Amino acid sequence: MGKAAAARKLAAAAAYGGGGLSLVGASLYGLLHAEALLARRSIGTAKGEPPSATGWYGHGRTGPALKLALLGDSSAAGYGVDSVEQTPGAHLASGLAEAAGRRVYLHSVAFVGAQTRDLTRQIDEALPVGPDVALILVGTNDVTHRRLPSESVRLLSEAVRRLREAGVEVVVGTCPDLGTVEPIAPPLRQVARHWSRRLAAAQAIAVVEAGGRTVSLGSILGPEFAATPKELFGPDRFHPSAAGYSSMASALLPSILAAVGVIPDEELVLEAARGETVLPISRAAVEAAKVPGTEIDGTEVGGSTRGTLGRWVQIRRRRRHAEPELEAPESTEVSEPATS
Repeated sequence: MGKAAAARKLAAAAAYGGGGLSLVGASLYGLLHAEALLARRSIGTAKGEPPSATGWYGHGRTGPALKLALLGDSSAAGYGVDSVEQTPGAHLASGLAEAAGRRVYLHSVAFVGAQTRDLTRQIDEALPVGPDVALILVGTNDVTHRRLPSESVRLLSEAVRRLREAGVEVVVGTCPDLGTVEPIAPPLRQVARHWSRRLAAAQAIAVVEAGGRTVSLGSILGPEFAATPKELFGPDRFHPSAAGYSSMASALLPSILAAVGVIPDEELVLEAARGETVLPISRAAVEAAKVPGTEIDGTEVGGSTRGTLGRWVQIRRRRRHAEPELEAPESTEVSEPATS
């Protein structure tokens, strides 16, 4: 079975029920879980909570504020950093405020250890704020806790649909490449890479079908991290360092800006030189899983949203933005007084 067909099958199992693993798949999954347990012992138990990034950003900017909700696990919360300015939330909110020229309220409900099934209560906490856009980073803990891939994908799809029905734009960072986690030993490291990329492809299919957009986060635990692990991994060799979170945020920010309409005019047209094109969703999802920072979003071809191979999507590789001037959040909204 080809990669696109396998991802499509997993996404279909999530949508329509079933999705039991084959004997070989179950064996590999069990082995991966055993290795994950060993890795978790090597990594150690999470100690302490990351600094809360919730609050107001963009001091002194005027106009209507943008609201960003951050949902998911330790990668969203920023486990392991020393200051709030180093968290992914602060990077994203500071960057959004700077690019949009507006105040931004970030409401982070992400927490260490969260799984996809925890998104329901996180959405319960996020919706009363009235977010314009929500970012979801989740999936790694589903692997280490033996959640069926079809269950994880189904729950993610339901979460995206619920947010979209509430009028919230949604960006999802797909499952990172687990093949570069040093505590997971070969040959299962290679299995982890294959499995996580396939899950990422299925997540992408489900999210776009539910009305969201996805960004490939192989860059969290992918080529950049494999090349410079001492710089981009934290002391536990599993969670990103402050520099690693910065790299992750820079891959996500352009898609958040696009979701709320803050994009340069030149990015409205696909560029073939960057490998940007329109593909059936299953093929696009597989391609996106290979290249960090790749975004896929629904589109039309000849006035139709679907072809014989499924929904049409755009595959984009947006330019990363320069590091914003990082801010610490304010607990209350602050803006400059109007001048006459």
